[in-house]
Amino acid sequence: QVQLVESGGGLVQPGGSLRLSCVASGTIFSINTMGWYRQAPGKQRELVAAIISGGSKNYADSVKGRFTVSRDNAKNTVYLQMNSLKPEDAAVYYCNADVRLTTGFLYNYWGQGTQVTVSS
Repeated sequence: QVQLVESGGGLVQPGGSLRLSCVASGTIFSINTMGWYRQAPGKQRELVAAIISGGSKNYADSVKGRFTVSRDNAKNTVYLQMNSLKPEDAAVYYCNADVRLTTGFLYNYWGQGTQVTVSS
C-alpha cells in the first residue's frame, strides 16, 4: 500500500505565498507522475500542476507564472510553491501520484487533501 500525505496548507492573504508538500510512502518501486489538483466548493477537481520523473512539468493556465511544482525523487516528495495567491486559488489541494509498486503493478493514488484559504 501507498500513502500520500500533504502538508503546508493554511490561510494566507491575497498576494501571499504558501508551499505545499506531499510525501509518498509505502511499497514504492518508482513514481512516474506526481501532481497537484484542487477542488473548490461547487466546482470540479482540476489539475493545477504535474511533474514527471524526468522533470517535465505541466501547469494549468490559471497558475502559470505564479506556481512552481518540483520534486525530490530520493524523498518521494512533490512540492508546490504558490506565489501571488488570489482568492480564486482557494480550494482543497490534493496530491496525486502514479506509483509503480514493488510488486510491479502501477496504481494511481490520492492524498487526503489540504485546505488553502486566500482571504484578507
